[in-house]
Amino acid sequence: MAKILKLPDAVYEDLSCVSKELTAMAEKPVSLSMTVYLLTEIYRAHVRDPCARDHFRQRLVSSNIMSPEEFENACDKNQAGR
Repeated sequence: MAKILKLPDAVYEDLSCVSKELTAMAEKPVSLSMTVYLLTEIYRAHVRDPCARDHFRQRLVSSNIMSPEEFENACDKNQAGR
């Protein structure tokens, strides 16, 4: 069963652009859900490598990650500026 996912407009637009790029590369349609799946598989493949996983973890720990609310507000503000 399909699930509904709420995305900020800027994230949706980025995902749509990636979907179009994948469609061009594959020379066949790649839907938004297929794009999310492929990006998830790329992430999993990346973090299976211990060095890449450690580096990614260190970057996450040391980064200044926003709360979900701050992220959505920042996306909204970014979208308004386009």
